[in-house]
Amino acid sequence: HFATTGSTEQTACREGSFANGTRNDACELCPEGYYQDQPAAAACVRCAAGKFCPVGSSRELDAQCEAGTYARLTDRSGDPECLDCPAGSSCGGGAAPPSECSPGSFAATAGLSECASCAGGTYQGESNATSCLPCVEGSYCAEGASAPLPCVAGSYSTATNLTAAGECTDASPGHFATTGSTQQTACAKGSYTDAYGQGACTPCAGGTYQDEEGKTACEPCEAGSYCAVGAAAGVAGE
Repeated sequence: HFATTGSTEQTACREGSFANGTRNDACELCPEGYYQDQPAAAACVRCAAGKFCPVGSSRELDAQCEAGTYARLTDRSGDPECLDCPAGSSCGGGAAPPSECSPGSFAATAGLSECASCAGGTYQGESNATSCLPCVEGSYCAEGASAPLPCVAGSYSTATNLTAAGECTDASPGHFATTGSTQQTACAKGSYTDAYGQGACTPCAGGTYQDEEGKTACEPCEAGSYCAVGAAAGVAGE
């Protein structure tokens, strides 16, 4: 409490101030690093580590760091030091701690407020990354990819910078490509494809055959021969 000259009664110190001892004619403001949330206090309370307590604080405040920085939460000064956000993380400012970049994103340098998405043709499968990786052969990577996605059946690729499935190359007639292929494969004897973008070859129908690889059609069975489904050659009849 305190009492001014000529007072008829004492007055309680307000929050954020204190009066220590007796016969006080004024209250003192809590110094930086301390606060007091109760009236009529004889002392102030130490600000918790990482909290902000300016002169005359009536409560602890969260640290006020700029975007791209974060508060050192072990700082007991009452005005926490703001540190640059580490690479691989983002810092929104205020009292928020660093947030690791999620898969598919990265922060290349320190002091960033946001993580950037991996560009198309790249990916990142780990958290806390500072860069992205080139996409892999037989796959494509859209913007923000956390893993490569395989070229669909009927297509293939040897490139490492594709951004969409449509950029994979269609297998040509007489060939096929399975999911995630890096090259097309010629149809085996006894089979064929007659269109682009096939994921498998079609066996020659009964009564036809194909004795070469990579063909787009089958041949009629020769007279006097028998050709089963998928025949690579006719079998002479008895």
